[in-house]
Amino acid sequence: MVVAGAVPVLLTMVGSNGTANAELDRHGPVSRTEHGDHVAFVADDTDSAEATPTAQAEQAKQSSDWPAAQVPNVRPYRGTRIPDDTRSSLQWARPVPKNEYLSPVESLHGPVPVAPVPPIAPPPGMLRFGNVQVEAPDWLPREPAIQLNDAAAVTEADLATFFDSVGMERTRSDRVAGQTVGSAALGAAAGAAVASPFALIGAGVGGALGLVVGVPFAPIGLAAGPIGAAYGAALMAAPLAAIGAGIGAVLGATQALTAPPRALGPAEAATAEPAPIDRPFHMAE
Repeated sequence: MVVAGAVPVLLTMVGSNGTANAELDRHGPVSRTEHGDHVAFVADDTDSAEATPTAQAEQAKQSSDWPAAQVPNVRPYRGTRIPDDTRSSLQWARPVPKNEYLSPVESLHGPVPVAPVPPIAPPPGMLRFGNVQVEAPDWLPREPAIQLNDAAAVTEADLATFFDSVGMERTRSDRVAGQTVGSAALGAAAGAAVASPFALIGAGVGGALGLVVGVPFAPIGLAAGPIGAAYGAALMAAPLAAIGAGIGAVLGATQALTAPPRALGPAEAATAEPAPIDRPFHMAE
């Protein structure tokens, strides 16, 4: 109350003193020693020919000196322009390979160093998990969709690189890697669907426990209710989703490894474009 009552008085005193001394201090000499170098000296008399260059020089110096700091660790990122309808940020990705033929599984050996296999970019507007492609839903923002596609593509490329390192041919390693990732995604979705009733129970129990803990600290503590519900649902759904993903990955890899080879006929082999493969498998006449 004392401070609030003193504020109008101080403002009145400052206003009266400023008005009284305005004309007296207008042409008063100002010392740079008193105010320091950070003060920009601008001439009051706009008609003075000697003061104008000084003011311009001071303003030019101030504008050139500020800002003086350079932001460190700035490296412009330049790369291939990915279309807006493609949910991917992998600049070195390749298009979805064609399935004209499938090499047999032969000449396998221990892992050896090989060139890394580039990931596969998803088709425009699609979410791609190995050989499984679904249309990106409208409610899913662009950045999470890119993260999902990138994670699946990198995992698939790492698997294909491993299969290359043990002597598997390019088309077969692409088939095994893609079907492993795709079947794992389907298995995880199936496991989450099976766990949905248990997830509802876990969400209810977790939300109730969260409210019991958070009500004494209301209103901030009320946030413990949704957090507990999400934790309870994930605690029930995550194990079954992981089990489903594991089962799906094993089944997908087994099916891809045992798939019969698909050969190119003589006419197809003559007209087919060369593919980046190591050992093409052609059908004998």
